Amino acid sequence: MIIETISFILIGIGCALGVIGAIGIITLPDTYARLHAVGVTDTLCTFLILFGLGLQADSYTAVAKLILIFMFLAFTSPASSYALANSAWRWGLRHNQKIHIQTIERDTPSQSTNSTQGADQ
Repeated sequence: MIIETISFILIGIGCALGVIGAIGIITLPDTYARLHAVGVTDTLCTFLILFGLGLQADSYTAVAKLILIFMFLAFTSPASSYALANSAWRWGLRHNQKIHIQTIERDTPSQSTNSTQGADQ
């Protein structure tokens, strides 16, 4: 009974952290802040959920599979966050640069030709 209660608490906290990470993706302004919100909550969220499931497991093979799943996610989650951030940096996305349609429309080539024409006059 106590192990089941602890298991449900761990799974609940893990799910709450997942929701907090999802809220961070939606509300934070730029790509790097969003990656940070997901990267911080993702690994701990996964650990808590899998540990809670491990407490509910009936056999050692199920626990071993959950440990392998966690080990896989513990190595690949930070690596994928780094790969996304590195790719964004290499493609020219800088900090505090919002990704919105208005930003893309504002940086159209027609405006750059207008600014060079104004400098020539």
